Amino acid sequence: MFWAIFFLVAAIVFIFIPALLTRFIYRKIPVDKNKRRFLKGAALYPVAMLGGGSYGYYYERKQQVKRHYDVKYPAGLGLAGLTVAQISDVHLGRFFSLEDLRQLLQLAAADSPDILVVTGDLFDDLQKNPAAVHILDEAVDLFPKGIYFCLGNHEVYRDWGRTKKLLEKTRVHMLIGRAEKVPGTELWLAGAEYSFARDEESFRTEKAEMVQRALQDIPKEKWGQTILLAHHPEFIDDGAEMGVPLILTGHTHGGQFGAFGIPLLAAFKYNRGLVKVKDSLGYVHCGNGSWLPIRIGCPPEIAYFRLAE
Repeated sequence: MFWAIFFLVAAIVFIFIPALLTRFIYRKIPVDKNKRRFLKGAALYPVAMLGGGSYGYYYERKQQVKRHYDVKYPAGLGLAGLTVAQISDVHLGRFFSLEDLRQLLQLAAADSPDILVVTGDLFDDLQKNPAAVHILDEAVDLFPKGIYFCLGNHEVYRDWGRTKKLLEKTRVHMLIGRAEKVPGTELWLAGAEYSFARDEESFRTEKAEMVQRALQDIPKEKWGQTILLAHHPEFIDDGAEMGVPLILTGHTHGGQFGAFGIPLLAAFKYNRGLVKVKDSLGYVHCGNGSWLPIRIGCPPEIAYFRLAE
């Protein structure tokens, strides 16, 4: 309810009060009927904001939608029908509980994917992270070919060294600057690190190096049978440059606010959904948690990628 009230206060401060002040200052000017209609309508804005805030807080942010995609891979590898589920940006904490995480994993498994990938920012609460590691390890049994995890920036903020030691004792595959071949398949999964470079040139250089490092365990001729996991969406460009058919990312939360599938807060080069770069497909996941506990026009999601030949 706090955030619904927050939106109401914001509407009053930034819309309703300025409208009334405008009316007071210009009260001696002949009446403009359009302005009068605006002022009357302004009284409805706080109500609309309260309603929108309540909807975003109580309903949409909790409605995990499922999206399914087919992705073409080279023929003859026996990958047809293999399905990878992706979750991202859970942001465990005040607005996403341990029970929420358990239910999310069960919901992702309900469509029987072979693999689950987590593209960062899951472990975001120092007190809850140990229990979250245990829940993730238990969920490995729900995905026949395992759970694979790559690092996000919030894991680093929340004592990553401690969480890493806990994950090392589990069956979860940590892909941080490395790759693994999925047992029983010809598919490789690679995971890039997260770049904290501050200037644009350093960022471009560092992310290119990180993708090269993630792929170094894979023979170059097999990069075309790889999925690259990276937290930041601009790693899509580097994966495509290397000929990786599918690059899965997160970080943006899809902007959290949108309309007709278009993000209203487009702060990144790639913000939401499928991206075609050269012959590769990138995906920017909308996230399962949130920065602010409100989502409007951008529900949390579970994405499924069915490999086809």
